Amino acid sequence: MTWRRAARPRLVLALGHGAGGGVEARDLRALADALPAHGVSVALVEQPWRVAGRKLAPAPGKLDEAWRAVWPALAGEGLPVVSGGRSAGARVACRTAAGLGARAVLALAFPLHPPGKPERSRAGELLGAGVPTLVVQGGRDPFGRPAEFPGGTEVVEVPGGDHGFAVPKRAALGQEEALGVITGAVREWLARE
Repeated sequence: MTWRRAARPRLVLALGHGAGGGVEARDLRALADALPAHGVSVALVEQPWRVAGRKLAPAPGKLDEAWRAVWPALAGEGLPVVSGGRSAGARVACRTAAGLGARAVLALAFPLHPPGKPERSRAGELLGAGVPTLVVQGGRDPFGRPAEFPGGTEVVEVPGGDHGFAVPKRAALGQEEALGVITGAVREWLARE
């Protein structure tokens, strides 16, 4: 776990990574860089399978178990903890939030369904979080575009962003601006939580 601590923290944001990458993902790094100045300590949590050098993520139950194992260190800060992650990490955050006592869930690039298979929806995981949830989703994410999310879901769209929030070179929004959409929306949302 890598910490980016706020000088005077009011809450902790725990961020897990996706199945295809680690905590070096552009959105996780941008949040870890931006939020401490706003009273949010950020913990970037590398899953044990990545630490062990494996390339494939284990089954969801094992991912949830690993997330539960780091929770005492997060809660030990004595502050409210927002559970979050990108892609598979967002699914873990949703599945475990209520049981762990998370204040809220931040779901970055939530994989609502496998690409091209909207009938295999994972909306139940998202809706089952049991706490306030913010979804930040790329406008062209093949795992679910913002308009595909169930009504009542708080979704912030990153215009032109794909599943990794990369935007095309010719997009109206540049890459740094896309990251600014993410950090700005999350900062504003956390101010309400």
